Amino acid sequence: GDLEIDFVCERGGEKLYVQVTYLLHDKKTIEREFGNMLKINDNYPKIVVSMDEFSGNTYEGIEYMHLRKFLTTW
Repeated sequence: GDLEIDFVCERGGEKLYVQVTYLLHDKKTIEREFGNMLKINDNYPKIVVSMDEFSGNTYEGIEYMHLRKFLTTW
């Protein structure tokens, strides 16, 4: 399929999936960025990072946050 994840980080056997986009400004972008994450059937954290001025929210269980928060948290 067309499953694309921007970054898959691994440390100590734990994974973190990261999608990066400039802005989540329309439905097509939201579906693209979150859609691939929703297809991953495991329980590791999944985060969409953008320059939107909101953080700490989730979309169907996938966290999304501002780039600044991501860089200072992870």
